[in-house]
Amino acid sequence: MQNFGLSMLCFWVCYIVVTLVGIMHTIFNIYVLKMKPMDDTSMGEGYERTKPWHPLYNIILFSLAGWLYMEGIANPSVKEALITGLIWAGICIVFDVFGWVLIRHPWSLSFKGFYVDYQPWITLIYLAIFLGPIVGYCLA
Repeated sequence: MQNFGLSMLCFWVCYIVVTLVGIMHTIFNIYVLKMKPMDDTSMGEGYERTKPWHPLYNIILFSLAGWLYMEGIANPSVKEALITGLIWAGICIVFDVFGWVLIRHPWSLSFKGFYVDYQPWITLIYLAIFLGPIVGYCLA
């Protein structure tokens, strides 16, 4: 049976953690590996080199969050995992429009930058988020 509060706790903690992991990876690349940081014309080599890793962070961390969620509910089912995956991916897709495109900050992107230039990574990330609860169910 759906526990929306627990689902949202698992989702938001994971979303924050996966975002921090990506930021820390970028910072590591810039300061430890001496890659170029962002400038007025690009996001920089330090960030660009992290892109292939983003789906991997997401499938690992959202699967862990999915597993924690499935362990925390009575009688988890495939249907529950699918619904949770749809909810998590849907929230993420909507939230990302605001957090990474519409609200301007040093790491924000244009619509083209986020939805076209960030391919195939953004699609793989959303697929990983959708699959997180399903993988979690399989592990539970």
